[in-house]
Amino acid sequence: MAIESGLGWTTFNVDDSGGSARDLRTSTFNLDWTMPRGVQDITSLAESAMARLLLLADFSGTAAGGFDDGANLAHAVFKTISSTSVERTMGIVISGQTLNNEVILTDYAMTRAQSGEFTWSVPFQLCDGTVPTWS
Repeated sequence: MAIESGLGWTTFNVDDSGGSARDLRTSTFNLDWTMPRGVQDITSLAESAMARLLLLADFSGTAAGGFDDGANLAHAVFKTISSTSVERTMGIVISGQTLNNEVILTDYAMTRAQSGEFTWSVPFQLCDGTVPTWS
């Protein structure tokens, strides 16, 4: 068995509002996502345990990082969230495993901490009905 770390990340791209993929690895500190399935409870009165059906797949999460207003970096990509309604491609590649999804970015929250850090966080959700699949 060869357990791997998350070091040496290959790709974290998010489209800007014009549809160009931008590499955001250098200003992204944290990335979390989940790929849950909906569940329908179909337990009848005749059963002694839960019965369920798997439903639709989903993909959502949050990217977070440090403020960087360089050309084509995080601030340039995310500053248009409040003024544009565009789907964006998000590309994740690590250890040769690829996960690409069409997402909507729902917020661009910025925090200036008392200690001086200036950070951002951006929640995202699947938007095009395509099942999230690793390749």
